[in-house]
Amino acid sequence: MRDINQFTITQAVKDSFKTEPGSRFEQLLHGFIDHLHDYTREMNLTHEEWMGVLNFLYACGKISTPERHEFILASDVLGFSALVDMINTRGGATEGSNLGPFYLPEAPVKALGADLAGDREGATVLVHGRVTDSLHNPLAGATVDTWQADGAGTYPIQEQDQGQDKFDLRGVFTTDEQGRYYYTTVLPKPYTVPYDGPVGDLLRAGNRHAWRPAHFHYIVSAPGMSAITTELFFENAEYVDNDAVFGVRRSLIAKVQPARKVEDLGYALEKTPDAVVGYDFVLAPAG
Repeated sequence: MRDINQFTITQAVKDSFKTEPGSRFEQLLHGFIDHLHDYTREMNLTHEEWMGVLNFLYACGKISTPERHEFILASDVLGFSALVDMINTRGGATEGSNLGPFYLPEAPVKALGADLAGDREGATVLVHGRVTDSLHNPLAGATVDTWQADGAGTYPIQEQDQGQDKFDLRGVFTTDEQGRYYYTTVLPKPYTVPYDGPVGDLLRAGNRHAWRPAHFHYIVSAPGMSAITTELFFENAEYVDNDAVFGVRRSLIAKVQPARKVEDLGYALEKTPDAVVGYDFVLAPAG
């Protein structure tokens, strides 16, 4: 029987995994074990605290569904998501920001100029810009996948029991030959992250607010380029300086301006906007 104590158990656990020496998986696994064990020893963790962590993880799994990922939410409020985004932002590319818990693949494909808002209340905003490479060459045929909350700060996916289509306020656009994307939608409002689960309990225990500033979500991609997952925020908006999930970057803040001379832009739009937000996305080469 091996003579294991609180100082030798870390190496014993690492040795029990027959990983490929020097592999990325071995590095990630061994690093995680090292930090987990060091933290446990440093904090002198009690049985009650250990069980509290396990119950938190269990509760996250229990409340999660394909349409609500509580573990992503936990990652967000702990700054884990933001840190990964920061580390993985490519030089010259638009900065990354949170995916969030409400992303859905297979959103409906929309034509440029389409309106995402329908008959929702709130200001109609034209969102437009270009997708370029890091040398500012336009990327024709790039994909702009977007989703957002409504004018009351609610995602349609949260109100399916009230008859909302979960794919409302979502669309996938393809840039034109000039790399342009453009569409109209409702200007979103701030909202709280889901507060009815274990992550809400964690925020309350830490005396933290759960508010996010108003924003649009995006995944932007193009052949031969590294895709970006990011968000677009608004200048001087409420909570832009203290986002609950640390998603705001200075470079991701745009101005909301009155819609004057929109016709000069040359866009064919389904709906006349009240305001305009312009933003250009930059992608770096893949590899």
